[in-house]
Amino acid sequence: MDPFKNLHLDIPQTQKKRVVIIGGGFAGIQIAKGLKGHGFQVVLLDRNNYHTFQPLLYQVATAGLEPDSIAGALRQLFNNYPDFYFRMAKVTQIQPEEQKIHTLIGDLYYDYLVIANGSKTNYFGNQEMFNLTFPLKQIPQALNLRSQMLQNFEQTVLTRDPLEKDKLTNFVVVGGGPTGVEVSGALGELKKHVLPKDYPDIDFNIMNLHLVDAGPRLLAGMSEKASEKALKYLDAFDVKVKLNTFVKNYDGEEVTLSDGTVIPAKTVVWAAGVKGNIIDGIPESSLERGRILVDDFSAVKGIKNMFALGDIAFMKTDRYPNGQPMLAPVAIQQGKLLARNLIRQSKNEAMKPFDYVDKGSMATVGRNKAVVDMPKFTFGGFPAWLVWMFVHLLSIIGFRNRLVVFSNWVWNYFTYDRGTRLIIRTFVRNKNYKQGESL
Repeated sequence: MDPFKNLHLDIPQTQKKRVVIIGGGFAGIQIAKGLKGHGFQVVLLDRNNYHTFQPLLYQVATAGLEPDSIAGALRQLFNNYPDFYFRMAKVTQIQPEEQKIHTLIGDLYYDYLVIANGSKTNYFGNQEMFNLTFPLKQIPQALNLRSQMLQNFEQTVLTRDPLEKDKLTNFVVVGGGPTGVEVSGALGELKKHVLPKDYPDIDFNIMNLHLVDAGPRLLAGMSEKASEKALKYLDAFDVKVKLNTFVKNYDGEEVTLSDGTVIPAKTVVWAAGVKGNIIDGIPESSLERGRILVDDFSAVKGIKNMFALGDIAFMKTDRYPNGQPMLAPVAIQQGKLLARNLIRQSKNEAMKPFDYVDKGSMATVGRNKAVVDMPKFTFGGFPAWLVWMFVHLLSIIGFRNRLVVFSNWVWNYFTYDRGTRLIIRTFVRNKNYKQGESL
């Protein structure tokens, strides 16, 4: 029986231009907001009914925050928005010639299509092997990692086998970008300040944290000074960092590295990279390096009335010959500009090209330990940590969420405690299990 047989999109016919947005991430939200009150019918599609603030997913995974504090209901974001329609649906195919999309609950024609469905975890051709690892792109994935981590320590208390204890208490993080560095730092804080109080019968000297990266330094997208500071901060948490090294094999029990090192570990966090989440129907001629090729106006090359924003978009410029950075600020700025450009186009005015305004990059390693790259200088330590917190608080959607996150951070700072160490749902892994991907 088809579970979607009696379901329909039910979008009203209209004389207005219909803008269909695929993805409720940073870019999708910004363009939807920007079109309000300008004579468009706006349809937003996402497989979830909420927006996720992905930069803080690692804190959900490491028991620092609850998932609802970094998520905002999409319908709530667009209350009192005339001619706006949200549908929780997965887009399965695009037909550019007919200007039509297919979903599991019906088809929909568009005047303008905006693809802003983000990226998915890049396993670099090793999909089957790395189905055993934990990516961090979605809230369910973060909860899986949290459950796995806490279950490991509960099992460590119950086992007498030294090798099994090693497998349960060793953690390997693959990827030295911001996510990998932040996860490693959070695990280091748990090891030093939190878990020993919960599990006094475990000798936490046996817990080893490993960060593995194929590149020559951490935080490759930031300055060398920031990389050096991050390495220093991780060393203070006893994180063993291996550079110029990649994972050669993983069977769920042991990690084999390219230098021959074998690490017994039942938990491997995959933060080694992402790629565009391409929807069927986009021709190969419009793709480059696993992303959708767009011009300076975010229009998909070779396809009429189709745009792509954020991580999914590959916009080459003299300044960024390898495409714009896959960062939230890029997606936000592109979404805002495209909304203004569609309004300009509706008034027969010239559209303006995108020019990314880089306000800086940042990453945190833990309490009082962060690095910030500004356009002209770099700084770290406590001041950088305060800036990191301030910027992230402002970026979270909803006053309630900001208040909850801030109160959690204040509590954690003064008590060295994490208040969400709950195994709400037991995580059970097998070799046929596949971590879900984004829309």
